[in-house]
Amino acid sequence: MGFSSVQFLFVFLPAALALYHLTPVRGRNAVLGALSLVFCAWAGVRYALLLAAFSLAHWGFGLLLARSPRRAWLGAMVAADLALLAGFKYADFAALNFNALLNSSRLPVLGIALPLGISFYTFQGISYCIDVARGTIRAERNPLRLYLYLAFFGHLSSGPIVRYGDQAAALDPAADARRVDMDRFGSAVRRFILGLSKKTLLADQLALVFARVSAADAALLPAPALWLGYAAYVLQLYYDFSGYSDMAIALGEMFGLPLPENFDLPYLSRSIGEFWRRWHITLGSWFRDYLYIPLGGSRRGLGRTCLNLLIVFACTGIWHGAAWQYVAFGLWHGALICAERLGLGKALDRAPRFVAHLYTMAGVFVGFTFFGAPGLSQALGALRGMLTWQAGAPGMTLAAFADPKSLLLLAAGVLLCGPAQALCPRFKAWARSGKVGYATAAVLLVLLFACIMRSTAGNYTAFIYAQF
Repeated sequence: MGFSSVQFLFVFLPAALALYHLTPVRGRNAVLGALSLVFCAWAGVRYALLLAAFSLAHWGFGLLLARSPRRAWLGAMVAADLALLAGFKYADFAALNFNALLNSSRLPVLGIALPLGISFYTFQGISYCIDVARGTIRAERNPLRLYLYLAFFGHLSSGPIVRYGDQAAALDPAADARRVDMDRFGSAVRRFILGLSKKTLLADQLALVFARVSAADAALLPAPALWLGYAAYVLQLYYDFSGYSDMAIALGEMFGLPLPENFDLPYLSRSIGEFWRRWHITLGSWFRDYLYIPLGGSRRGLGRTCLNLLIVFACTGIWHGAAWQYVAFGLWHGALICAERLGLGKALDRAPRFVAHLYTMAGVFVGFTFFGAPGLSQALGALRGMLTWQAGAPGMTLAAFADPKSLLLLAAGVLLCGPAQALCPRFKAWARSGKVGYATAAVLLVLLFACIMRSTAGNYTAFIYAQF
């Protein structure tokens, strides 16, 4: 049940808001916890039970670590978390590669479905246990509050990754941080609709452009079609991820649970290092604090720093998915950041802004080509076709993959992913906060209507096809 689905927009969210705000303050955590369990159970009851058991285990281990913060206890909990994540997400990937290496089928490929949100709540559970062991936060004594921190439906499926210390105060339903007045709720509605617009009106439509290109053999496509398709994907990925983050943050505000910012116009960056400080901010900061710094960070010389960066970005890549193209995506970004640490960064600081920006976007484009391609070989084939400016097979023309609507959509995507906000800072501020006046309300109603029409049209089409 995605945030842009008809079920969420017309059934779950209205019912959740009504139930939560009509419930007395003392009972609101229980209501919100039950709603989050229902949201997770929508994807599978067994996975909702897994999440509940995960929360209970971390509540108990948190209390244990508060009394006896031994490394052995902490190591056991972290190892169990990683084993759980690996079992669901990477077991089949490991089995396939092991079988391919030995040219056999000794290890079974089970095809286990990935539980909703496991990549996010596993990392939140790890950070909670580590912070308790370090003494930077106090262990939560109320299991419902810890469950709500881990399982709140607003950030369960697509993040952002929340630190317990940043949300602890708001987990008390009577706290000032939890209070939702009309201005806060109105600002949250605005941000939710804008995030929904990113997802529905831009990301989903750009995905159609990329789907036509990625479905064809890269060796048969002309270079302009490849450039067009993967440019659409670079934009789609931003609007999809940032749109979901905007909706998640807005949902948090509606229920009084503040969530951290996750995207800050990353396509305006002038280095890959800056890009990762703006892109999926909560994931980058998690790897920095819980992997990069424990590995030694930048304290043991330049060579060790580069090795640590490569390890971190390899893990960042594989976190996104169990396939070699994700590993290549991570290592590519890690290699570029190492190059910046070795001197390229200083050269970029001295270079004209547009040169640094072009370098960054070229690096990001290559990385997301790995990320978006169906496989590593297809990614390499697409890059080869773009860089050699291949002619493609007869009849394969750019016009076969692009129409005026697609080109207009690309132009709008390019304008709204950073340039418009850079040229008009008030536009960025308006999108995130402030009172909702009559003019803003009118704009939001038009956008909401367009999003609903697009969502219902897609669901109706899917329903019709399912009948035949």
